[in-house]
Order: sequence, then structure tokens, then C-alpha cells
Amino acid sequence: MFPYYPINEFGPVMKGMVIGGLGIFHVFLAQFAIGGGMLLCYFQWRDNRYGDTLARRFVDGYFRWLVLVSFVTGALTGVAMWFTTIQISPRTIGMMVDEFHWIWATEWTFFCLEVGSGYAFYRYAKVLDGRTRLALLTLYAVAAWMSLFWINGILAWQLTPGGWLDGGGVWSGFFNATFWPSLIYRTLASMAIAALVAAVVVNLARSFDAEEKLTLVRRVFWFLAPMALMPIIGAWFLAVLPADSRGWVMGGSIAMTMFFAIGAGASLLIGAYAIAMFAKPRLFVNGATAALLCALAFAATAGGEFVREGVRKPYTVRHALYSNSITEDEVAHFREIGSVTKDPYPLVDPDQYPTEQLQLGAKVFRMQCSICHTMDGANGLMHLAGTWSEDQLRLNIAKLQHTKPFMPPFAGTSEELEDLVQLIRWEHEHRPADWTDTSDPEVLEQIAEYMKQAGTQSMVPPPK
Repeated sequence: MFPYYPINEFGPVMKGMVIGGLGIFHVFLAQFAIGGGMLLCYFQWRDNRYGDTLARRFVDGYFRWLVLVSFVTGALTGVAMWFTTIQISPRTIGMMVDEFHWIWATEWTFFCLEVGSGYAFYRYAKVLDGRTRLALLTLYAVAAWMSLFWINGILAWQLTPGGWLDGGGVWSGFFNATFWPSLIYRTLASMAIAALVAAVVVNLARSFDAEEKLTLVRRVFWFLAPMALMPIIGAWFLAVLPADSRGWVMGGSIAMTMFFAIGAGASLLIGAYAIAMFAKPRLFVNGATAALLCALAFAATAGGEFVREGVRKPYTVRHALYSNSITEDEVAHFREIGSVTKDPYPLVDPDQYPTEQLQLGAKVFRMQCSICHTMDGANGLMHLAGTWSEDQLRLNIAKLQHTKPFMPPFAGTSEELEDLVQLIRWEHEHRPADWTDTSDPEVLEQIAEYMKQAGTQSMVPPPK
């Protein structure tokens, strides 16, 4: 039995934008916490090894910012991510938890270790010797990175599930083709974000004079040096992507190509500034410049996360679950019985639709379209298909995976497709109070023939 869920609406805001916006903010914070832990270890090591009191002062001051951001804001946005994704794509989350519940549990234990060691340092650092301080910070940094390790494997599995599709088991899906390049890339990004945020903090701190600030900024900028590897890691990631996913980035989808360019361009600008810092020993990064570089890092994060989400289309889990939470096998099943025939959840304000056909069309839109589209807002059907004729709507929706290869095939009967067509026409006509249902047998027969020609499979090549 298909698992129907209640689906929340966000008005003119596309659901993917809700997840994406929150997700980008959360990822940026999480990667900052990981890189920040590494940076704190480095400065504490300098204090232990060289008696670097400047580094000691930086650690004691900087860590309070790290605690504030990663423990409070990061934890809250993490919970918000779960809350939001469960509302928008509960079946995807259910599959991820079902397949990787022990890995999620393992990640949670590392998160607890991260919180425990971080709080212990925050509470007792001033009375601890240098060796114990370094041990606590190392424990914190390792625990934070291990959280990334486990979560990265699950996220990468969504794009390249590999041998898991053939029954290879959890580890076959976890250590997939994009696991290592994405893990290394995120680690380097974490170090870069930490360095840039540290530069902002140094500039805002009143306890350092100009010379001390110059010294500290130059030291934190060494964490940008590994960015030189990013082009190589990025090329590795693109090389192991499935050919169709790589095609979206390389020009097949203008949005994905644009966001890829934003991420790559922002990273290039940050790297160029780091090179200038190393080449000019007295070059100083002031607060405004550091904030601008942080903004570029946020843009690079946004571009990378958009591309990571986008290249999975038309799936949320490649070859297992379409973006509308319907499996490949269920498409053929719904072609026979209908996709909303057994949907138990009523529409919000059904009386706004003057006919039963429009109500059914709204249910079809809610189930099959609303995860990626609104009707008249962001990525709205009115903007994309509102000017199409009835025959164009019928043909293009019936052959949806051919019309737009990054979209899943229509999963429903010819009657449901006609219901959706009439809903789009009604919306295009500014929702008139009087509307006549259509049920021409010849039209329904033609739609059925279109869907038969299209088949029930996505245009994405099957796994090898």
C-alpha cells in the first residue's frame, strides 16, 4: 500500500526553496564548527609547543563564538532541518532512516561527544593545563569531523547509491562513488570557512592591537592553503557523477550550471585573495574584507548545495525514489488505479474549486507536482505552462520525462491527467466561478495513447 502523508503548503514559496534555504544556512554553520575545531587545535598546539600566548588568548576568546554559533544556532537549525524535511518529503526521510538507522545512531553519539567535550572545555579550560586543553579540543574536533563523515555518506548515497541498488547492503551504499570526493571537499571547505570567520572575529576583538591582529590573521589564513586542492577534488567529483547528472552541471540545466559557476567563482576569488596574502607579508585583511570573503564562502556553499540537490533529479534517491516520493514501480501501478484514488487527506479549502474535477486536479498537483512547483509562485506552473494549449498540456504532461528529462514520468490515469490540465487552465483563466468539467472519451483515449508511447520509465539511464 502506498504510504500517503499529509503535505503542508507554503503558499507562493516552493518547498524545495524552504529546505534549500534552511539547509544552506545549516551546512555553513556545521562546516564552520568542524573547521573551527581544527583551527582551535592548531592554536592550542602552538601555545603548548612555542609558548604562544597570543594563540592562547585567541583560543579562549574565539571558542566562545564557536560555542554560541555551533552549539546553539547549529543545533537549532539541525532540528529545524529534520522538522522541515519530514513535512515536505517524509517518505525520503523514512527511507534514509530505515536504511541507515544504525549509522544515524552512530553519528548521534559523536555529536554527543562533540557537545560534551566542547562544554567541558568551555567550562574548565582556564583551570586546565595545556596538554589537557589540547586533548579536549582534539576530542571535540575529531567528534565534529566524524559527524561529517557519517552524514556525508548518507547524503552521497542519495546521488550515487552504487551497489546498494543491487542488494549490496548498507556499506555498499554508504561507501559510494561520490563519498570520498565530497568528504574531502567538505573538509577543505570547513577549514576555509573557519579561517574566514576567525579573520572576522580577530578584527572585531578589542583585546588585540594592530600588529597582533596582523599576526593572527596571517596564521588563520594558512587554513586556506588546502583550497589549492579544491579544483582537483571538484574535477574528481564531476568525473564520478553519472553522465546525466554531470550533463545538468555542464549546460543541460541553466540553473544548475549557473549555481555551479557561482560556487566555483566564489571559491576562486577566496583562493586568489589567500595567494595575495601569502605573496605580500604585510598585507592585512580588515573586518570589511573578511566579512566580504565570508559572504563569498556562503555563496560558494549555496552554489555547491544547490548543485548537490539538483543533479539528483528526477530522484531524491537515484533509481529508488522520485522527487515526488513515488517509486519507479509505482508509476505503472498508478497508471492503472490512479494516484489520488486512495488519498485520505482533504484539500485545504476545497470549496475554492467550483467542480469535482478541479478538486481532483488539485489533489494530483499536490501529490505529484507540489514538491518542486507552486501554481503561481516560485517555479510556478502558470509561468512554465500557463500559455500552453489544452493539447500541448496533455501531450507534454503525458510525456513528461521526454518533455523535461529531469522530471519523473506522470504517475496517474488519463482522467487524472485531464483533471490536472483543467486545473492549470482554470488557474490561467484567473479562477472563474463557473467552470465546466470535461470528460470526452476521445480525449481520454488520446491521453492514454500518449502515456503508452512515453512508457513508465525515466529517461535517466539504468544503473550499470
